[in-house]
Amino acid sequence: MPVFIIAEAGVNHNGDIIIAKKLVDMAVECGADAIKFQTFTAEESTGTFAEKAQYQKENDLTIESQLEMIKKLELPFEQFKEIQDYCNEKGIMFISTPDGLDSLNYLVSINVPLIKVGSTEVTNYEFLKQIAETGKSVILSTGMSTLGEVESALEVMFSTGNKDIKLMHCTTDYPTAVEDVNLKAMVTMREAFKIPVGLSDHTIGFESAIAAVTLGAEFIEKHITLNRDMEGPDHKASMPPEEFINYVNYIRNTEKLLGDGIKRPTEREKNIMEQVRRSILASYDLKKGTIIEKYMLTYKRPGTGIKPELASIIIGRELKRDLKKDEVIAWKDL
Repeated sequence: MPVFIIAEAGVNHNGDIIIAKKLVDMAVECGADAIKFQTFTAEESTGTFAEKAQYQKENDLTIESQLEMIKKLELPFEQFKEIQDYCNEKGIMFISTPDGLDSLNYLVSINVPLIKVGSTEVTNYEFLKQIAETGKSVILSTGMSTLGEVESALEVMFSTGNKDIKLMHCTTDYPTAVEDVNLKAMVTMREAFKIPVGLSDHTIGFESAIAAVTLGAEFIEKHITLNRDMEGPDHKASMPPEEFINYVNYIRNTEKLLGDGIKRPTEREKNIMEQVRRSILASYDLKKGTIIEKYMLTYKRPGTGIKPELASIIIGRELKRDLKKDEVIAWKDL
């Protein structure tokens, strides 16, 4: 199956549905399989006195609390139905991350195909249980988590009878330094829990995606933005259109590079073989009636004659015609 590419719009719509739809257009034009938003009310997820996270302070220099910042990034729940309808028109899957029970129930009511759970919820067992109980397919991000915490989260969700749970390796830092990505942890989770894994990529550039596909990621999520210079906490660590289209192409080309694992010549190689492989040739001018001996044979291009590995079969046979030095020997000549 091809890698499932999720364009993470997140809150990069800045609370404006027009920008949200432009992000949908961008994701479609760049070749993503799905676009993901975040459905929430600020009060549902963030306390009054919560400070901004470090990366939020670095990426958004406005002086305000986390609650005030998030409040500006809200979209009314009903607008997500409008966005979903727009996605359906454009032929791209709509996904969203709920930040609480109200937003979860709303997403279920509009029949989202899967629930993406943010890394902040890994230890929020009650909410994880409520998510799993919807029966929806779930992708759980695992930023900031230990393997033991991921195991406990999975146990909570599996206990509901929902077995359609996937894991997304993630480093909760925007942008993530290359040395902090630790892609082998994605492999560790796949081997430990025997479920599909992918990558939520917060790095700058393309290398993480290429490496993740090589290591067997089944889905990759990448933040997108219309412009990195827009106001907001996530734009600077997101990809604008001219980069994201290349990001998608790199993933697709990596899949082509990996192939199907069957060792065989390509159709083009089959044609090239005749020019570059070796055949059995006459080492000297040879007369009709000569009994072939080993010293009479040499192995050179082209590859249109008898293969070198069959030399033992033709030694001791009689020539039916004269051969010039370096002439290819054919079965009809023996």
